Amino acid sequence: MLTTGKAILDVANEHGFAVPAFNISDWAMFKGIVEISEETNAPLLVAIHPDEVSHIGRDLIKAIAERAHRSSVPIAIHWDHGATYEQMLEAFQFGFTSVMIDASMKPFDENVAISKKVVDSAHVLGVSVEGELGTIGANDSYAEGGSATIIYTDPDDAVTFVEQTGVDSLAIAIGTFHGFYPAHLKPELKLDLLKEIKSRVQIPLVLHGGSNNPDDEIREAARIGINKINISTDIKVAYHQKMREILGDDPKTREPNAIQPACIAAMNEVAAHKIELFGAAGKAALY
Repeated sequence: MLTTGKAILDVANEHGFAVPAFNISDWAMFKGIVEISEETNAPLLVAIHPDEVSHIGRDLIKAIAERAHRSSVPIAIHWDHGATYEQMLEAFQFGFTSVMIDASMKPFDENVAISKKVVDSAHVLGVSVEGELGTIGANDSYAEGGSATIIYTDPDDAVTFVEQTGVDSLAIAIGTFHGFYPAHLKPELKLDLLKEIKSRVQIPLVLHGGSNNPDDEIREAARIGINKINISTDIKVAYHQKMREILGDDPKTREPNAIQPACIAAMNEVAAHKIELFGAAGKAALY
């Protein structure tokens, strides 16, 4: 069933688990992610970044919505890392049921202003909104300005931001990177900071990144206050690495049904691990 991000994350917040937001960039990836979510009976946010939106196009998003309506688990279609109000309007028109406005690189007051503007418009349409405060490190081109520095979320700012914007969920910076964690740094989540923020804002909190962070830390973060975790790098690496292996140097390997099933299986092995790690397996029964 197609639903909103808020409907999914409020239940996760109440019951203490995290919902995976898997970034997909083609139909085969989407189909596989829905199937493993149904197999594990886990709620799902299908995350699509603006670059991925430009790749798959508006028509495929309509097909994603149709498949979500027929799913045995709750699904929201989430616009990931929207940068402008105009992008949010496009997301509404395309049929997204959840959006993220990421103005975290702007001064605090500007972040508040644009996030509130998005919330005001989205809530009229019944669309959920995620904001972001603090900046997550970046080892790829899909994050906030490609910054290699983590600016940790300030709890006082988080309280003010949530009160003034009315966002339904908040992405916070507690020690993760987009892409793979830099080799010269030790991955470490500030779980005490997470606990303080959660105790003060209480809405669903979101973790972006997480590749190379220890499983034990991610599991604990989901248990104590993170209710949505974005996964992109890990599933895409598994998917495309298997594709490279299958294609090899044989020009005769060309049919999708000879190539993609094993790629989906490799991706879903990673996805199933994440679903279990986040505590989301079986939780579709709560909806």
